[in-house]
Amino acid sequence: MPDSPFSIPDSRLFSWPTRVYWEDTDAGGVVYHAQYLAFLERARTEWLRALGHGQELLRGSHDLVFAVRAMRIDFRKPARLDDALQVSVALRECRRASLVIDQAIERDGERLLDAEVRLAALDAGGFRPRAIPATLYQELQSLQLRSD
Repeated sequence: MPDSPFSIPDSRLFSWPTRVYWEDTDAGGVVYHAQYLAFLERARTEWLRALGHGQELLRGSHDLVFAVRAMRIDFRKPARLDDALQVSVALRECRRASLVIDQAIERDGERLLDAEVRLAALDAGGFRPRAIPATLYQELQSLQLRSD
């Protein structure tokens, strides 16, 4: 992915540790490709929680959920059974009703995967597009790595 923010140390970057378990792998001990999506999802969820906006709180208090609209993944190298991984999250863009998140998975500083995740803000009841609440929007705007 061009201009990856993960090469720049920044307090706006979030990293979540995870380990590869047997259930994450195929018969050869390599992480099954779809399992990377779960690793990415967990890191985004913990990023929101660390900001004080857990997904259940967003749903209950703001009638808001974020849903993946599109994802681009570059698989660079495989993760294997028992690997300790770091899954990074960085907010690239915050619009009124959507986010663009850059994510990466690394093992011992070696990049295994890059992902660009586009999230849509939806009302929790009907799953229709909606604006991000003003206070959350302002907070997220301040976390953007750059303005395009």
